[in-house]
Amino acid sequence: MARSIYACAMPRVLIAEDEAAIADAVLYALRSEGIEADHCLLAREVAPRVRAGGVDVVVLDVGLPDASGFDVCRELRGFSDVPVIFLTARNDEIDRVLGLELGADDYVTKPFSPRELVARVRARLRRAGGTVKAVEGEWTARGDFAIDRDGHRIRYRQQLLDLTRYEYALLDALLQRPGAILSRAQLMDRGWDSDADSADRTVDTHVKTLRAKLRAAGADPDPIRTHRGLGYAIEA
Repeated sequence: MARSIYACAMPRVLIAEDEAAIADAVLYALRSEGIEADHCLLAREVAPRVRAGGVDVVVLDVGLPDASGFDVCRELRGFSDVPVIFLTARNDEIDRVLGLELGADDYVTKPFSPRELVARVRARLRRAGGTVKAVEGEWTARGDFAIDRDGHRIRYRQQLLDLTRYEYALLDALLQRPGAILSRAQLMDRGWDSDADSADRTVDTHVKTLRAKLRAAGADPDPIRTHRGLGYAIEA
């Protein structure tokens, strides 16, 4: 029986769920905790993705449009022992027993707490040999952001930002202390090494271009807050 690969730098969860609001809530909760997550709508998409590798946990709705999640779990157990967590409105004892007998590792009923689901995903990763820490390989999670300081890279909601040197320095400085107000002088001390560039207007200009790139990546509302007379802070 094939095993999924757990040596990847960041665990990846596949969510099979046809209700967009639920899928979005789960995706956000997982990604906020530094866990990569993908989403599919149909039962027939699950097994090919697991076969392709790189899936560490499957969160599986029972009532998918094209087939039962129970059938999907039965198919997965024919070739993989990837952890499966059922997420469903069906809370009868017979359904829970059936799901577990088919080889599922956990059974979560709707309505549910996204935070609790993340905790259950973490537990399955630990038992399967994966690890979920604040730092995953090169990347450090900060809410919607992830930072690779060795590689001078920052992602927002899994999207890599195309940053200039100063934009990266500003964002990195803010993310080191989420919620804290940093003055322009503090930001310049952390990001600038030349007096020729050290002017308040320069900081403001780079904050403006940084905001535009975050907006293009889907940041709404703007995570960077301006505190008049004090400086800037970020809500990660």
